[in-house]
Amino acid sequence: MKKTAVALVALGAVFSAVLLFGGSPAVAAACSSSFTNKTTSDGLGSNWVHGVYAVGLNVFAATNGGLSISTDGGTTFTNKTTTGGLGSDGLFGVYAVGSNVYAATTGGLSISTNGGATFTNTTTADGLGSDVVAGVYVDGSNVYAATGGGLSISTNGGATFTNKTWTDGLGSDFVRGVYADGGNVFAAAIGGLSISTDGGATFTNKTSTDGLGEDNLQGVYADGSNVFAATSGGLSISTDGGTTFTNKTTTDGLGSDLAYGVYSDGNNVYAATSGGLSISADCVSPSTELPDTGSNSTVIGGFTTAATGLLSVGVIALVVVRRRHASR
Repeated sequence: MKKTAVALVALGAVFSAVLLFGGSPAVAAACSSSFTNKTTSDGLGSNWVHGVYAVGLNVFAATNGGLSISTDGGTTFTNKTTTGGLGSDGLFGVYAVGSNVYAATTGGLSISTNGGATFTNTTTADGLGSDVVAGVYVDGSNVYAATGGGLSISTNGGATFTNKTWTDGLGSDFVRGVYADGGNVFAAAIGGLSISTDGGATFTNKTSTDGLGEDNLQGVYADGSNVFAATSGGLSISTDGGTTFTNKTTTDGLGSDLAYGVYSDGNNVYAATSGGLSISADCVSPSTELPDTGSNSTVIGGFTTAATGLLSVGVIALVVVRRRHASR
């Protein structure tokens, strides 16, 4: 069961990634109607924010000018830069578990074990496919880094990495996003959605021939047998573990066919697009754990794009306070 508290804040001016929240439909509907915007005047390193993650009152914003950290729910921020150990001041994404903070930078994957006070940077010398890290996800001691040279996987908390490329089944060596749950790993590449069921040892690549809106992917999320792929041609949804996809576009209510990020809480689907934050409340059936028998055939219906209080440019990001899978 997921335990969730929610705070909604629009950070900066333009976003390219979004991490959303789990919770009841009532909470989601109530919280998606308005936003408060935070900028450099509140301590952000830059108004260009690429990613965001939050745990409790701690909010982490990946900006073009550093990693901005708030300990008061996003009211004020303190910015961290290369002087604190970051590989670069340019960040694409961030993830946090307890006091461990993982920053995806253009100069490596920077890891903090003290809540973001200081960082140690990991690079190709430690096994990363590229120092340009587009996204990061953590599941236990496994750290997954989406890089410009492949999907880099660590089984020791990020100390060392083994890199996976197109020779292992990835659609491309350029990976923009990653999600993992146990042995199931999903890599959003510019050549398709690459899926592994053996912890990332090997991958099977899915493309537009399998129903994806485009082979160019920006992000991915999975919940049991339900897989959501943010593509440059719509939001592609699978209810059979990624075997086949149905694509949703502006005709279904998406703000734009260009989707940058996606999240689902099992009842609602949230798509970050270049035309706004699109929310669907008539979503998938409750998911089952992979592998799926294929019996779950309910698909996403229409989307509503939220615009109240949001900036008119770029993709909208939400600050989300989310405790993942409390039962684990």
